[in-house]
Amino acid sequence: MKFNQSNNNFINKIIIQDIKKKNISIRTRFPPDPNGYLHIGHAKSICLNFGIAKQYNGKCNLRFDDTNPNNNHTKYIQAIKKDIIWLGFNWYKKIRYTSMYFKEIYQYAIELIKKNLAYVEKLKKYEIRKYRGTLKTTGINSPYRNQSIEENLLLFENMKLGNIREGDACLRAKISMKSPLIIMRDPVLYRIKFIKHHYTQNTWCIYPTYDFAHCISDALEKITHSLCTLEFQDNRKLYNWILKNISIDNHPQQYEYSRLNIEYSILSKRKIQSLINNKIIDTWDDPRILTISGLRRKGYTAESIKNFCKNIGITKQNNLIELSTLESCIKKELNHTAHRTMAILDPIKIILSNIDSQYVETIKVLNHPKNHLLGSRRIIFTKEIYIERSDFQENPSKKYNRLSLGKTVKLKYSYTITAQSIQKDINNHITTIFCKCHKNNPNNDNKYGIIHWISKKNAIKSKFILYNPIFIIKNPEIEKDFLKYINQNSKITKIGFIDLTIPKNTQIHTYQFERIGYFHLDSKLSNKKYLVFNQIVPLKTIWKK
Repeated sequence: MKFNQSNNNFINKIIIQDIKKKNISIRTRFPPDPNGYLHIGHAKSICLNFGIAKQYNGKCNLRFDDTNPNNNHTKYIQAIKKDIIWLGFNWYKKIRYTSMYFKEIYQYAIELIKKNLAYVEKLKKYEIRKYRGTLKTTGINSPYRNQSIEENLLLFENMKLGNIREGDACLRAKISMKSPLIIMRDPVLYRIKFIKHHYTQNTWCIYPTYDFAHCISDALEKITHSLCTLEFQDNRKLYNWILKNISIDNHPQQYEYSRLNIEYSILSKRKIQSLINNKIIDTWDDPRILTISGLRRKGYTAESIKNFCKNIGITKQNNLIELSTLESCIKKELNHTAHRTMAILDPIKIILSNIDSQYVETIKVLNHPKNHLLGSRRIIFTKEIYIERSDFQENPSKKYNRLSLGKTVKLKYSYTITAQSIQKDINNHITTIFCKCHKNNPNNDNKYGIIHWISKKNAIKSKFILYNPIFIIKNPEIEKDFLKYINQNSKITKIGFIDLTIPKNTQIHTYQFERIGYFHLDSKLSNKKYLVFNQIVPLKTIWKK
């Protein structure tokens, strides 16, 4: 799919006007913090920034915000690059890091000190928070706010040289402690961290904050449109203050749009890390969470994710997107592309009493009922087959139209059968159903219920993992104690069989299991004992909470 951002959203309208009035070349950027894997909210940003650059013949930079050495890990950088490429986008020339600009950012900090617009703070972190005030009370000036320029320059130099302990000093902007915006109450610009950095190694022991470095990095890269989510709306005033008070020519314009929120999900990397730490999920690519790698492993395609981002659009209004909106995108695509096959997730054995034990009949079936380009396969019909346990009831209701004692059903692609007797184990569980096969199907066999099946001789033992939303409430993001609302049935594992005749082409990993749903072969978990399939989405959404 060629991604085209709709011209109807407000950002596109702004860009079109800027191109007409200013005759500029569009330059955007995608600036992830490498402290976790990307999620579908980042996919929205990727589609927006890279999509706009492509649509208007511009450029989009990939810049890692690596200002915090506590959180930067090479494995996250590699995962982020992989996700962007998998989605089908390419960044402009080399990958950039905020740390590439540390020298320039440091000089701009010196410039602010010399203009008496920044000072070295010696209050402790908790004291800074206390002095800053609240939304209802104004802040209080720090006792160190009026130090001389010379003293601040000396202290900042000592911070840089490592002569001051971590936590004993930081650099703050001198704006206004009475500002109605807390972010403008002398925000921190630099802090001390004696930690090895992935890119600059041990060159620095002071690091700029995100807010200080972000707008300067955008300006240095000559970004024309700095696009971010609404929670950075107040930050824009700080960015403008910084750029106005340093000697830099380019002043990128920031525009905010609503962040992505999806029902029954969290998209905060900090909260996802909490799920991992509490062993609620396994890793960042767990198929139950909406990271790009988790969705990919579950079986979502890049096209379905881009279609989802296109469909929800770009607005300034925060809202909660229905999970079914995302699911419908992959379901719509796979309905046309996924190979059909039969799988039994909860098997029960059927013995056809009037079929010889050596009998094998080959039946040709299409891999897709409408897309004949996907070819066909051959299944076999034998004396012993498996059906779903839910397709038999010993004491059915009157409306039940599947198999029961004395009742007839049609095996898809094959004959009708009638249940005659059952066999149970010592726990009174049905183990075997004995049926009669009707090879001479009556002309009106379409009056019978249709069930799927697999010949025992063609059954490969497989593990099927079914997924439900990981939370039992629609909007766990707003809950402080979000771990209280974990769905204990978010992951259900079943052991069953898949038909041997699935296509042997290793490029084909996604199937529609007839009457069940869409599944994706999990190459990470599959082994010699089991093929493992992750449920992408059921044919009918019935979530078990």
